[in-house]
Amino acid sequence: MDVAEWILVAILSLTLLVFLILGIILIVKLLGIAGEINKVVIKGQDIADNANGVVSNIKGMTSIGGAVEAFVDKYINPKLKEKTKERKEDDRRKEK
Repeated sequence: MDVAEWILVAILSLTLLVFLILGIILIVKLLGIAGEINKVVIKGQDIADNANGVVSNIKGMTSIGGAVEAFVDKYINPKLKEKTKERKEDDRRKEK
């Protein structure tokens, strides 16, 4: 091999070495970031659950919220359940 070919091989080898080292460092950093993202997601879910609990408590304490909740539970939810059952039965009949 000529000297020019050895120089090209050396340059390509050093470039490959640099990219391999940078790739390994990048993968290690991304794995660390993924762990932190997982912690943030779990904390966000806890905050959302707590917020839902607070909203439910406040809704139950207000006079309108309690009345509306009782109305929905007593009258609207049973009718919705009946309608969904009827639709399922109609779908089953149509399939046969």
